[in-house]
Amino acid sequence: MTASTMTALIADGAVDAPVIVLLHGRGSDERDLFPLGRELHAEATIVSIRAPFEAAPWGYGPGWAWYRFLGGTTPEPDSFAAGQAALEGYLQELPDRLGRAIPTGSLVLGGFSQGGTTALAQLLRRPGTAAAVMVFSGFLATHPTVEATPERVGSTPIWWGHGTADGAIPFESAELGWADLGAAGAQLTAVRYSGMGHSISLPELADARGWLAALEVPSTRRR
Repeated sequence: MTASTMTALIADGAVDAPVIVLLHGRGSDERDLFPLGRELHAEATIVSIRAPFEAAPWGYGPGWAWYRFLGGTTPEPDSFAAGQAALEGYLQELPDRLGRAIPTGSLVLGGFSQGGTTALAQLLRRPGTAAAVMVFSGFLATHPTVEATPERVGSTPIWWGHGTADGAIPFESAELGWADLGAAGAQLTAVRYSGMGHSISLPELADARGWLAALEVPSTRRR
């Protein structure tokens, strides 16, 4: 299984503002969440990455995917590991792609659905990858390399919003992930949205924006 070379849409921002890296859901592409970044922070550098696998062979539509899904909270192990490795490589190359260093504590990694699951897994596989993680309607993946432990969650703030009427990733999957992260001592902000389906609502976006603005790291404070 070979991951394609990933591409991204990038919008430069202020050098003292966050670098927000966004990961789309399955069957979509880098254009999907790109506008969301500027809604989360007006001055941030926005990087919206296209996932490494074509979605059509797995029945996910014409776009791209981060892994093949087996059901519940379980991704197919090999494609999941390959997607994680591709994302890790991209993040390592990101300073060169931006043409500047990324200040410590300024990288925010987030995503929707498969992208949210992928972002959370990257943090747990590679602690310290991001200063903060945002999960929109994802889950905590059941995979040998992903485990919520105190050492892995550390002090990284995690924001996770999920709708109670989500038909793609049931709300119960979010509750399981919240419980595991909570047991590990994660700095977790978990928000339930009554009646919301598999989407990002305007109230959720406002909550996420407020959470990001309030983070106690200099690079995410608005000037």
